[in-house]
Amino acid sequence: MVVQWDIMRVALRWIAALVGVTAAVTLAFAFFQARSEKRALRNEVEGRAQALGDTLQDRVEAVRSDSDSTSLESYLVRVENRDSLYGIAIYNDLGTQLAATPSLSNALTRLPSVVTRAISENGGRGGFVHFGPMLLYLYALPLHHGPSVTGAVGMFYDASYISAEIARLWRTTFWTLLIEIFFIVSITFSIIHWTFAGRVSRMALWMKQWQRGVTHGGPPLPDDELFKPLADEVRRMTSMLAAARAAAEEEARLRESAESLWTPERLRVHVKSKLQEKPLFVVSNREPYMHVRNGKTVQVVVPASGLVTALEPVLLACEGTWIAHGAGDADRETVGPGDQLRVPPDNPHYTLRRVWLSAEEEAGYYYGFANEGLWPLCHIAHTRPVFRASDWEAYQEVNRKFASAVLEEMQGTEEPVVLVQDYHFALLPRLIKRERPETRVAIFWHIPWPNPQAFGICPWQRELLDGLLGADLTGFHIQAHCNHFLETIDQALESRIDWNRFVVNRGGHRTQVRRFPISVDPAELTPPSATVKTPPVDRVALLKEQGVDAVLLGVGVDRVDYTKGIPERFRGVERFLEKYPDYQDRFTFLQVGAPSRATIPRYHDLLAEVDAEAGRINARFATARWRPIVYLQRLHTHAEVARYYRAANVCMVTALHDGMNLVAKEFVASRDDERGVLILSRFAGAAAELRDALIVNPYDTEQLAETIRAALEMTPEEEAQRMQAMRGVVTEHNIYRWAANLITELAEIRVEEPRPASVA
Repeated sequence: MVVQWDIMRVALRWIAALVGVTAAVTLAFAFFQARSEKRALRNEVEGRAQALGDTLQDRVEAVRSDSDSTSLESYLVRVENRDSLYGIAIYNDLGTQLAATPSLSNALTRLPSVVTRAISENGGRGGFVHFGPMLLYLYALPLHHGPSVTGAVGMFYDASYISAEIARLWRTTFWTLLIEIFFIVSITFSIIHWTFAGRVSRMALWMKQWQRGVTHGGPPLPDDELFKPLADEVRRMTSMLAAARAAAEEEARLRESAESLWTPERLRVHVKSKLQEKPLFVVSNREPYMHVRNGKTVQVVVPASGLVTALEPVLLACEGTWIAHGAGDADRETVGPGDQLRVPPDNPHYTLRRVWLSAEEEAGYYYGFANEGLWPLCHIAHTRPVFRASDWEAYQEVNRKFASAVLEEMQGTEEPVVLVQDYHFALLPRLIKRERPETRVAIFWHIPWPNPQAFGICPWQRELLDGLLGADLTGFHIQAHCNHFLETIDQALESRIDWNRFVVNRGGHRTQVRRFPISVDPAELTPPSATVKTPPVDRVALLKEQGVDAVLLGVGVDRVDYTKGIPERFRGVERFLEKYPDYQDRFTFLQVGAPSRATIPRYHDLLAEVDAEAGRINARFATARWRPIVYLQRLHTHAEVARYYRAANVCMVTALHDGMNLVAKEFVASRDDERGVLILSRFAGAAAELRDALIVNPYDTEQLAETIRAALEMTPEEEAQRMQAMRGVVTEHNIYRWAANLITELAEIRVEEPRPASVA
């Protein structure tokens, strides 16, 4: 009821405004119409008078010269009756009335000025005069005797009908306005009642019920254009409210069960406590939000990245700044002063600072040194690293450019905290520390670190290591990578290494080296409530969508990269079908392969190789209604990939060398039905944690074939036990715990001013 009264008050204001505008427009129109009508009627009278005057002038002059005044008055009466005049009067040259029709004989006490002007100016003149209460139109013409003006004749027309006509026009306008106001009020109230009041009342009632926890059905939100902005905001608000309520329920459940799982909310509180209001600056090559052009519109895209999932809650908690390469084709159009914008777009909480790179810089720094040099060097995946002096120069220049952006953002900030991400910025920690030694700097290396002999291939290994040792904290996924890093430093640089505490002292600056295994957010793949399960996926129907009749499904999800072991995986499937022909026509392996770095020749060749291998195996085994491998070479959304995960009997992760491999953890997190088997490469970092996966050597084709058979023939009880154990690991060691551990270690470091020292 309150909402309806509020709507009625708003409606009354709208109606008052509409009535005011309508009245003003109607009256203005009536005013101009009345003035135009009055002018037209006067012109009509004047025209009649002039037409009669031309005839009357000559006749009066003749009658006046031949007759006495009595004859003149008789003539005037005849003319008056004939032309429906109100009256006619004759004047001499002095303005004295000589004769007049009876209607005027006793009424005109003064000489009208129109007559005087006609005599003096020797021409016809007209004007309006008052005759008692009447308004008359007088038209006067001079009378002549020879060349001399001897007087004037005046013709009087009744002009009162003009006022009557104008009055009638205003009365019509008044009643028209009243009718318009009636319809405006009626129609406006009807529109508001049917278009606004009912919908807003239902929406308000639904929101009240939502606040009380009654959430049956979706909100009654209209989809028409008028209500779309409001509907979008209500959806956004209820989504945020639902997320907050779910998080609060999850926190309460965890407290009740004495569990200590990390959630976004817990991470936010933890970050605020540890950083103590100190601002955080995150640096990465990939940005958390991209603006891309889609036709004539600009869309916001969130890149598929575990990094965004991990770090955004931290920045949301501390109102920090994320510094990244602006790679979207509409990124420049959407930034403000200082190349900044506030994100997330729907609910801004932190700042995104974009750094612009030229095509030459991106080619040399990213595609060249980072991905043709460091990437194959660190992965030891039988692809020769390429090191060019020009790429190294571009890598140094881009690191300096990012350092300048970070230092610019940190101006005026006391004790800033910087978190650098990945192998793209090995030089950045030293560049920042050199200018702001009081800054706490951490770098997390997301890819493997090879043994010292392998890393020694890089011509600029000393510069890279010195840059990394500018950090106060350097993190890797697994302990083996930490060990390799320290061994590399021990062989390449002059420094002191504390092997018990994993600390490097170089030039008076201490760098801690720690293991932080990254993970995923299970809530993104399954409902946060332990009482709700995701609906099952119809495996047979999913395969039919791909044109395949089968009952058993294996899944692989990867970027098409030579480190992922996709050809080795295909050959394992081929050998399995060869050894166990009973599975032909029953088992299909679906590979999701997102193209990656196709401008690099090795990646371009790999795309063709994977496609050819899938085609070769299908040509060998495929039938009219079945094929062993379905290869989907395109980008897929999280929702599409999660559907494949939930339908799979087996997920294969056969990386030849990988820092962690989050696909393995995503598969486990998605299986809240506690079914499915994970086949995991021993060379992926995830193998150190997911010990209940079936661990394989991806180079051993026979072992891959046997492991696929073992996975498909595993008992449901063993499947459930293995999946339960792995889900426990992923749930406990989730992405928020990774971020919390990293921030905790960094916040507890005591920053020391470096002492001048000579270093080799």
